[in-house]
Amino acid sequence: MKVTTISTECTLCPHGCGVDRDHNLGFCGTGTGPEIASVALHKGEEPVISGKDGICNIFFCGCNLHCLYCQNHQISWKRKRVSSQVFSMPELIGRITAILDRGIENIGFVSPSHMVPRMRRIIEELHQKNYSPIVVYNTNSYEKVETLRSLEGLVDVYLPDFKYMDGELAARWSKAAGYPEVARTAIKEMYRQKGNRLFYTDSGKLSSGMIVRHLVLPGAVANSIAVFRFLAEELSTRLAISLMAQYQPTGDVADKPPLHRKITAEEYRQVVREVEELGFETGWFQDFDSAEYYNPDFTRPSPFD
Repeated sequence: MKVTTISTECTLCPHGCGVDRDHNLGFCGTGTGPEIASVALHKGEEPVISGKDGICNIFFCGCNLHCLYCQNHQISWKRKRVSSQVFSMPELIGRITAILDRGIENIGFVSPSHMVPRMRRIIEELHQKNYSPIVVYNTNSYEKVETLRSLEGLVDVYLPDFKYMDGELAARWSKAAGYPEVARTAIKEMYRQKGNRLFYTDSGKLSSGMIVRHLVLPGAVANSIAVFRFLAEELSTRLAISLMAQYQPTGDVADKPPLHRKITAEEYRQVVREVEELGFETGWFQDFDSAEYYNPDFTRPSPFD
């Protein structure tokens, strides 16, 4: 299936801006060049993703959501971008292979929705150089099914974040009122491709499968519960899930209750109880105090150190 190119009437994501990104910026705030914020070894993903050695993560600039509370706001928001480079392809591949040559088995593309053609090119270049890393697609789930279908057979591991079942919250906090419907459809497509089985390498890293992430937000327990009920009722409790507690308010939401505060222990416990009662069989619960050490600083060469 052919995916619309970035340069002409871009419709890669559900916003369908239709702009020529050679000359204008889309909703995502990026043009046609592979704007990269960081190519880094990252050890903070789920244990089966990072393992003890880490994953080579490529952080694209820009995003097709405008979350007020984004932990990656330094690179996702055009007006605040602190790190952005347009590498030549040989230079970018060189940076990636330097990490892979350290024995790293997988490569993660973070916020890739608006850069899918560039992601495909990177993977093709790696294959031409006889590198075949496990490809992890780390997405906010605001995706077009057509784009996801074009990735079948190319992506090994889907790592989608399912943010909202509440459209009002999605509109107010991420400027995407249609997020719940879009994400439900997108996650069903990823599930169609990968199902609920996880496959591993000899070293214990995930080689194929899908893990659905969800970040608990302050004052939004009902939204979190609705997310997991959907997954249990519409997909399967055998689906691997990752429940995150790392929400950390940024200065941008200091005057926007309830986003101005961290989640409470009781809010997190309520969601944990619901996940357990629904009967999910495989997953990870983040430590409640994870907000203190999981947020990056992209002004540093290694944002998560």
